[in-house]
Amino acid sequence: MKKYDYLIVGAGLFGSTFAYEMSKKGKKCLVIDRRNHIGGNIYCENINNINVHKYGAHIFHTSNKKIWDYVNELAEFNNYINSPIANYKGEIYNMPFNMNTFTKLWNDVITPMDAIKKIESQKQELKGKEPTNLEEQAISLVGRDIYEKLVKGYTEKQWGRDCKDLPSFIIKRLPVRFTFNNNYFNDRYQGIPIGGYNVIIEKMLENCDVKLNIDYLKEKDKYDKMADKILYTGMIDEYFNYSLGTLEYRSLKFETELLENIENYQGNAVVNYTDRETPYTRIIEHKHFEFGTQKDTVITREYPCTWKIGDEAYYPVNDEKNNSLFDKYKELAQKEKNVIFGGRLGNYKYYDMDKVIEEALNCVQENI
Repeated sequence: MKKYDYLIVGAGLFGSTFAYEMSKKGKKCLVIDRRNHIGGNIYCENINNINVHKYGAHIFHTSNKKIWDYVNELAEFNNYINSPIANYKGEIYNMPFNMNTFTKLWNDVITPMDAIKKIESQKQELKGKEPTNLEEQAISLVGRDIYEKLVKGYTEKQWGRDCKDLPSFIIKRLPVRFTFNNNYFNDRYQGIPIGGYNVIIEKMLENCDVKLNIDYLKEKDKYDKMADKILYTGMIDEYFNYSLGTLEYRSLKFETELLENIENYQGNAVVNYTDRETPYTRIIEHKHFEFGTQKDTVITREYPCTWKIGDEAYYPVNDEKNNSLFDKYKELAQKEKNVIFGGRLGNYKYYDMDKVIEEALNCVQENI
C-alpha cells in the first residue's frame, strides 16, 4: 500500500527544497539517500567546532533577491566575501584577475590602461587566429603571462588533459577586472549560513521522513511502491543502467587534516595552486568561511581525478558528445511514468546553489 505522495531520491539541495515545498503543501514525503548524511555536497562536518565543507568550498551567491530572501528565512547568513588567492610556485596573486594581480605580475603596470595595453600586446601572438583549443582561447582573452601562471596548470589538473587538447568553449570567458577589487563574484548577495549549510537542510526536511544509507536503484521496486510519484536526483545514465552508454564526469578526492594548536594556516579560506606540479588544485581552510577564532584549524586538499563508475560524480563534462548522449537519456526519462528527474546529476548540468533552488521551486510549480 502506498504511504507517501512523493519519494525523493537524494537529500541534496534540489531534493530537500522540493521536499520542503511539497510538505508545506500538505504532501507526505519520504527522502532517501545512499550517503550516511543529508545535504548532499553542501553537507558540513563539525570537527573541533569548525564547520568543514566535506565536499569542497560552497559559497552562496546570487543576484536573485527572491532566492536570497528565501534562504535567509531558513538561516541567518554572515557577510563572507569570496576572495581566493592563487599560489604559483610560491608567488601569491589575487583572484579573479584584477589590478592587484596585474601590478604584482608586471613591474611596469600601475594603471588600468597599463594593464589593458600589456594584455592586448600579449594577445597579438595569435595574429587574429580563431582559437581552436583552450590554450589559444585563454591567450586570446588574457595574454600569455596570465595563462602560463594562473590558468594552464590549474585547468590541466582540473580536466586531466593538456590545455592544447581541451576544447576552447570550456573557457568562453575569463573574469578580468580593471579595478582593485578581489571579490570573486559579481552577484549582489553573498555569504555563508551561520552554523553551516546543515542548518538549512535540517530545516527543509524537518517535516519529512528521511532514510539514509539506502541505495535506491538496488531496492527500486520496494521503494517505488511506497509513493505515488518519484523525484530522482541521481545520475540519469545510472538510472537507466547505462543502457545507451556512460556519460562522462570529473571526480574529486578530498584530504582533510586537523591541525591542532595552529590558529591560522594560510590566512584565507581558499588558496588555488595553479602550477601543474602540485597535485591538488586548492587548499581550503574552513574556519575562515565563518571568521573562526578556534585554537585549531582544519584544512582540505582537493584533488581532481578521472571518474569511473562507482565514484562520486562532481562535474559533468558538457562537451558535444556527452550532451548529445544526455539528450537521448532525456527522451527515455520523459517516457517514465510518475518519475521526475532533477538536480545536477538528473539534468547533467552544473548548477550554482541559487540556481539549484530556483530549478527546484520551478519543478514544484510544474508538479502541483
